[in-house]
Amino acid sequence: MDPASPHIAVVVPAYNEEESIRVVVTDVLCSLERLGLTPDVIVVDDGSTDGTASAVRTLPCVLLSLPFNVGKGAATQLGFRYTYARNCELVVQIDADGQHPANEIGTLLGPLLSGSADVVIGSRFLGRGGSQSTFGRRIGIRYFNVLQGLLLRRHFTDSTSGFRAMNRKALTECIEEYPYRYPEPEAIVMFTRRKLRVVEVAVHMNDRSTGQSSIGMSEGLLYMFRSTLAMLLTVLRTHN
Repeated sequence: MDPASPHIAVVVPAYNEEESIRVVVTDVLCSLERLGLTPDVIVVDDGSTDGTASAVRTLPCVLLSLPFNVGKGAATQLGFRYTYARNCELVVQIDADGQHPANEIGTLLGPLLSGSADVVIGSRFLGRGGSQSTFGRRIGIRYFNVLQGLLLRRHFTDSTSGFRAMNRKALTECIEEYPYRYPEPEAIVMFTRRKLRVVEVAVHMNDRSTGQSSIGMSEGLLYMFRSTLAMLLTVLRTHN
């Protein structure tokens, strides 16, 4: 890309991901370098108790360390606020566990660069191949897809995907208000109700490279319950 390329940041919320975070950050930097971009990469260590912070200290990225675990949404919002203060025009969100291939970031940026979207969500279900998640998670994803269809009268295929990109207009909304725990489904409702143009693009996702998810069965049910209430409240308090 030419020198007029937009200022891009990549926010990586991380909690106990010392085994994967270094590879993820390195892949992001290399993938965007191939696109002719030199992004700001911001790792937000969400109170990890392992060596997540130490793993990235020698890499060319910004490390924001929280003193205790506050949840993915709050950690991500901290990264968003940092990028906003840095006057970034486009922001990519990518998980620290290796599920989101950095070489797909260009796919997310496409609709933003063309001006056809404000928020772009990478969906593992629009294309074929790649990880489709576990059976239990697919049930949860399907639930949120249906709920959003009822609330928004619009169909999404991968409501829980944390592989996203947005422009500064959407970023401005996020620094003021953002779901604090597991933000993905609720954020889609917030974006849509505030008249932002949200699109999905097909991406090829990986299985988690190391570790295990922080969302077990009981946590997953509680997540669904809380997210449902939050989505309903978002619809009620947001005027069209």
